[in-house]
Order: sequence, then structure tokens, then C-alpha cells
Amino acid sequence: MKMSTISDIDKNKLPMHVAVIMDGNGRWAEERGNDRIYGHQNAITAVKETVEAAAELGIGYLTLYAFSTENWNRPKEEIKALMSLLVHAIHDEIDTLNENNIKLIVIGDIENLPVRLRKRIIWAIDSTSRNTGLNLVVALSYSGRWEILKAMQGIALDISKGKISVEELNSELFSGYLNTSNIPDPELLIRTSGEFRISNFLLWQIAYTELFFTEILWPDFRKKDFFDAILDYQKRERRFGKTSSQIKSEYSNTD
Repeated sequence: MKMSTISDIDKNKLPMHVAVIMDGNGRWAEERGNDRIYGHQNAITAVKETVEAAAELGIGYLTLYAFSTENWNRPKEEIKALMSLLVHAIHDEIDTLNENNIKLIVIGDIENLPVRLRKRIIWAIDSTSRNTGLNLVVALSYSGRWEILKAMQGIALDISKGKISVEELNSELFSGYLNTSNIPDPELLIRTSGEFRISNFLLWQIAYTELFFTEILWPDFRKKDFFDAILDYQKRERRFGKTSSQIKSEYSNTD
């Protein structure tokens, strides 16, 4: 099978935003007779390669699902080790982010994170805030249902204060209350490890997102695999509820 390279990709048909559910670290470690944290440690290479691939292509936004609200139910030792790993990863990669003009954005309930990690995140966000290249969005202590609930609470509060009315509420206004209010919806969602589910990720935002599933466990994911997903995306016809003939007619009218 031919290995995909960046030269195979049509730069005029790139998704503006790619989201990734990074799954399979635990199974990857267990297959090698190690504990789950070994999988998380070895996942860093996959993160680096994916970020590099997105930056090289010129993709605007890359969102990585790093830790969900449900993940707080995992064994305490695994959570503690993972939080420590995140602290060190952010510290170690900040220079690389700045050298490559990458801006860090974090979504999720960061108030629920350990103080040390929260401070490191705030520092990294500020340190990269002036970068204008790839927007690297990391979802930490995040879930789609949590985000939607928080948005509804914010809307209810503003209605009670008279800032907005019920009649004003529409999709655009609602989106403004989400963590991703200044981020375009993803056009492509990649999930690794052979699982075929969304796992409470960007539930509002992926209404018309193209889904790409791969059997590869996340620690083994590399640039070529990211390019494979982009190439698959470029073969698809995005209709947004319309028919193929409507899309073709609209496209021909723009020529």
C-alpha cells in the first residue's frame, strides 16, 4: 500500500478544522505488558507528529481530545500520573510551539484541574497568544454534554438579567456561549483505535463533520496516517442536507 505524503494532498481542499479523539493508549501499553501510563507516555510522539502534519499543511485549527470529564472516574494513580505528564509536556513543548508560530487554546473545565497544571496552562496560553499560525486546541476535563449544559446555564442567567430574550435565541447565539465560540466547527473528526463512537466530544459542533475511523492505536499514529485521513476527506462530497445535484449546481455557479 502506497504511503501517503504531503505532496498527495490538494492544498485547495483542506479542512479548516480537524478534531482528533486520541484513543488506544491503554490497550497499546497492555499489549506490551505494561501499565496504562506507559501508553500515555508513548503517545507524545503521536501528538507531536499530528501537530507537525497539521502545521505543515496549513490547517487553521487542530483540536485534540486529551482528557474527558468521564476520565476522572479512572484509577487515581493513572489520573495523577497523567496530570503530571501533561504538566511536563506543556513545559517541554512551549519553545517548539513558539518557534513554529503555534497558538495554544484550551477548552474544558480547567477549574477542575490540579492547581499546578492549571497554572502551567495559563502560562502556556499567554506565552503563545501572539502566534498566528496553527491554533492548537486541547480539550481537558471536557465533554460535549458538560459544555452544552454550561451554555444553557449562561443563557438562562442572561435571560434572567434581561441581557437577551427568549425570542433572540437561535443557533448562532447559542454557539456564542460554547467553549468554542471563536473556533469554527470541525470539518473532519479522526478517531483512532478502531472504536466507532463520539465519546461525548464536540456534540454540538460536529453536526455536519466528516468522520474518519482508523484501527491504529494512538501511540502508533504518525504523519502519514494524518495525511491518509485528509486524503479520505478530500474524496468526500459535503452536502449539508442538500442533494448532490444542488451542490454541483452551486459549485458550477461560482466558476
